[in-house]
Amino acid sequence: MTYPKDLAELIEEFQEVDDKMERLEMVFDMADEVVPYPPEQWNNDSKVQGCQSEAHVHVEIDDGKVLLFSGADAKLVQGLMGILTIAINGSAPAQALLLSADFAEEMGILNSLSPSRSNGFRNMFDKVMKEIREFV
Repeated sequence: MTYPKDLAELIEEFQEVDDKMERLEMVFDMADEVVPYPPEQWNNDSKVQGCQSEAHVHVEIDDGKVLLFSGADAKLVQGLMGILTIAINGSAPAQALLLSADFAEEMGILNSLSPSRSNGFRNMFDKVMKEIREFV
């Protein structure tokens, strides 16, 4: 699959790191990429079900481009949200929907996470894609 430029660069950057702990540190750093979704707006509709942490996502389409707002009570989860933000923000909805969660495996982050965190990322990804599909 051909990825958006920023995501392709991020995948390559993660692939260059062999150490799982260093890769996790990189995930933590990705928390800065999140477009904040304020906790006072969190509700059952925005909650990522099946995530070990309290995690919320909200998708909007602005001027034909996807905008992901997110927040979590754990920095690791926010880092995963930051990676997803880089993957889809600014994309046309149809382009974003071509993406599969496989990019996270290519980055090597899923095998650096606990099974429950990995599952939480997939649930977050699926929820975001479902919300995008509702706009299309």
